[in-house]
Amino acid sequence: MSRLNLFAPEVRENPYPFYAALRRESPVCQVDPNGMWVVTRYDDIVAAFKNTQVFSSAGLRMATEPPFLGRYNPISDSMIVADPPRHTQLRNLISRGFTANTVSSLVPRMRSAAAQIADDLMRRRTVDFLPDIACRAQIRLLAQLIGLDPSLEKHFNRWTADLVSVGSLSPEDHTRLDEVRQTIEQMERYMQDLLASRRHQMENDLVSDLLRSQVNDNSLTDRDLVALLFLLVVAGMETTVSLMTHMALILSQRAAWMDRLRAEPALIPRFIDEVLRFEPPVHATMRLTLAETEVGGVRVPAHSVVALLLGSGLRDEGKFQDPDRFDPERREPTNLAFGHGAHFCLGALLARTQARVVLEELLTRYHRFELRAERVEWNSVLNTRCPVTLPIELIPI
Repeated sequence: MSRLNLFAPEVRENPYPFYAALRRESPVCQVDPNGMWVVTRYDDIVAAFKNTQVFSSAGLRMATEPPFLGRYNPISDSMIVADPPRHTQLRNLISRGFTANTVSSLVPRMRSAAAQIADDLMRRRTVDFLPDIACRAQIRLLAQLIGLDPSLEKHFNRWTADLVSVGSLSPEDHTRLDEVRQTIEQMERYMQDLLASRRHQMENDLVSDLLRSQVNDNSLTDRDLVALLFLLVVAGMETTVSLMTHMALILSQRAAWMDRLRAEPALIPRFIDEVLRFEPPVHATMRLTLAETEVGGVRVPAHSVVALLLGSGLRDEGKFQDPDRFDPERREPTNLAFGHGAHFCLGALLARTQARVVLEELLTRYHRFELRAERVEWNSVLNTRCPVTLPIELIPI
């Protein structure tokens, strides 16, 4: 039997039947591209997340900075590609920005931005949900939280797309490589200017908090700060924008839930949790084995690239009843969508809250989301799964 290629068009279109076959027949096995290993069952994925001494994030610097990129990528020094204790140190630096109290304090501004965006679109009706709603809302939130300039909206969208694509770039695609190098250079310059500005005048934002932390922690360099800011922009955009986009797509396909959520707004958090399970924004998380290990009864060699397929684990028949059915009233836990253990996403509460607020504002104004495309085109990035565009018509109440 030939190896499954995760980038094959039919797999990108709908990976879930292929994942189900792997869970049944080869739950831990090698796939293409490049013979990487995949872990497909929920419990095995959780076990790998917990075992940071064998399943290393730091070993994946090559994925964020492949040799043919030809330049330093600050994401390579961020906590997403770090193991404890380095990961713990970096995580503690920004954790204050994601507490329940901080998220709660941001809700009024989230709601104001979402309401303005929803009102602005009343005249247009047909929109592309990604740039017109999801990206606009998230950029305004990140501007408030981190201290970014919201007028650079188009730059942040492009920067995020370019940095997320690094791991799937081809050495022969010189045009894209040049574009990504330019993006990294622009982002570095912007972040360094932002740090200089805050050193001159501190504000009530995460950048200022990081600079205060630097004073108290002699080991924290400007290079560390820029890496953290790169990660906050990319992770803050990619995960939450994808969550909101999947939310809109699912509602366009299941119109009855628009009425149900409008009538029972207390169900909205559970609806969002089921969106996260059914179409997790982060579809795969990469690790490198530092020693030979056993997963699900299979021996995986040392120095193997391993994809923990969250999109498969969250459809695991051994964990979820009728997993291919979208059911916001199910009771099974779904936190795996944001990772597990030391690398559980700091922004999980912020992402859920942003999605809830945006959905609430749209539900008060619009009766239906009607998809205006014969088929959905999906991105070609291993770690995430999101439509490239989502043209929908907003039907007012």
